[in-house]
Amino acid sequence: MAIRPIQPCLWFDGQAEQAAQLYTSVFPDSRILSVTRNPEAAPGETGSVLTVEFELNGQRFVGLNGGPQFPFTEAVSFQVLCETQEEIDRYWSALTDGGKEGPCGWAYDRFGLAWQIVPQLLPTLLAHTDQTVVNRVTAAFMGMTKLDIAALERAAVNEV
Repeated sequence: MAIRPIQPCLWFDGQAEQAAQLYTSVFPDSRILSVTRNPEAAPGETGSVLTVEFELNGQRFVGLNGGPQFPFTEAVSFQVLCETQEEIDRYWSALTDGGKEGPCGWAYDRFGLAWQIVPQLLPTLLAHTDQTVVNRVTAAFMGMTKLDIAALERAAVNEV
């Protein structure tokens, strides 16, 4: 039996289609694949959106309009690794529009989903063999909301 990729299912309170539209507009190589509507026998309004299957940068997701019982928390988030500050700025702006900014690169979109907008450089800096570099970089990013690559690089070489 072939093993299929894991496909996250995100629980929304009636906003799955709007969320999929936002996410597919933000990430490259993204598209809405299908929309399933409530049949008469299902709970909820007949014909309203039940699920939306979509791809973000080639990764498949399902958005389910399940109701208000299970709102998003930081217990699950999606990490977006960025090569440049321009990428960080673009994702940050798009995802916090109507949402909110959090500490240490965490962004919350208008649906409450948590995103970590992180420079690709950060894991490398945090794995540095010199613990003083790791400590300076950690102190720098812990004081930020949106992460700043240049400031992290300055912290790494002690030019704060």
